Amino acid sequence: MKSKFVIRLLLTVVILAFGKLSSHAESKSYDVSGPISEPRIFGEGVISTGDYDTHPAFSLDGNTLVFVKMAPDLTKWTLFISTYKNAKWSEPEIAPFSGQYWDADPYFSKDGKILYFISNRPLKEGQPQKDFDIWKIDFVEGKWGTPARLSPPINSESSEYYPTFTDDGTIYFGSRRKGGTGGSDIYRSKLENGEYRTVQNLGSSINTEGNEFEPFIAFDESYLIFMATPTESLDQGDFYISYNQSGNWTKAAKLPAPFNSDVTEFSPKVTRDGKYFFFSSNRNTHAGTFTKPETAAEMIKRIREPGNGLADIYQVDFSALQNALKK
Repeated sequence: MKSKFVIRLLLTVVILAFGKLSSHAESKSYDVSGPISEPRIFGEGVISTGDYDTHPAFSLDGNTLVFVKMAPDLTKWTLFISTYKNAKWSEPEIAPFSGQYWDADPYFSKDGKILYFISNRPLKEGQPQKDFDIWKIDFVEGKWGTPARLSPPINSESSEYYPTFTDDGTIYFGSRRKGGTGGSDIYRSKLENGEYRTVQNLGSSINTEGNEFEPFIAFDESYLIFMATPTESLDQGDFYISYNQSGNWTKAAKLPAPFNSDVTEFSPKVTRDGKYFFFSSNRNTHAGTFTKPETAAEMIKRIREPGNGLADIYQVDFSALQNALKK
């Protein structure tokens, strides 16, 4: 009887230990203990640095981060890569396939083996294109392949932006192609027998006479979060959400604060596990009055660190957004 009790006890200990190891193994680099009910700067000092840092995309295991750095005047978009090792992010470096042309809007495929992005790189050797197309590159066992441009009808003679995908392969993206409602509209294309054959404008529930640029489509296609501006200026960019009701999109509604602010928000993404909402913002976390005069050293530190009003990457619980939308 005693031996049976000992065996059961040992089995219980093994099962509990295995469960803890499994839980630890499944945790991602961006997982945190406790709730994040308000947006907070991600990777402060390494990823979000006081530069213009935006558009995060995590690999399937969460240990590779591709994001965008650009000049303060929004020129020379460049893809940077950081890897998570020993519980910290590495010093970001320019992606081996970026740095010469303008590259942005990274997005990993469902299996993590393909990175999609936009670029003005030429189709052949020569001058950059005058518009942006959607490209893809293989990412297998930590090694990058060769960039390849997506074929029409996804790409057109005008600019395409911000590709994201449903789990069945349907692509959503922004485009300035002819025939749209405004400057840039959001489109979708369903994968049919391994090919994208037709492109559909999402219609007036989503698209306006202004600009709809950056769509994040839910993996099950149940909702769409996107960035839009009423004019060509990016100074008024805000997030909107629409829900898929039996194939029809509800009228888009603006997200409440603190997910939107009085400055520009962009690059919305929900992590694959549905835990977190990542985005970028020009918000200035140091704004306000000061209780005493700053020293030169204090001011220089403030204007060169994250939250200085250029752009940073933010993280918040997706449940916090869902709860805010219920109010």
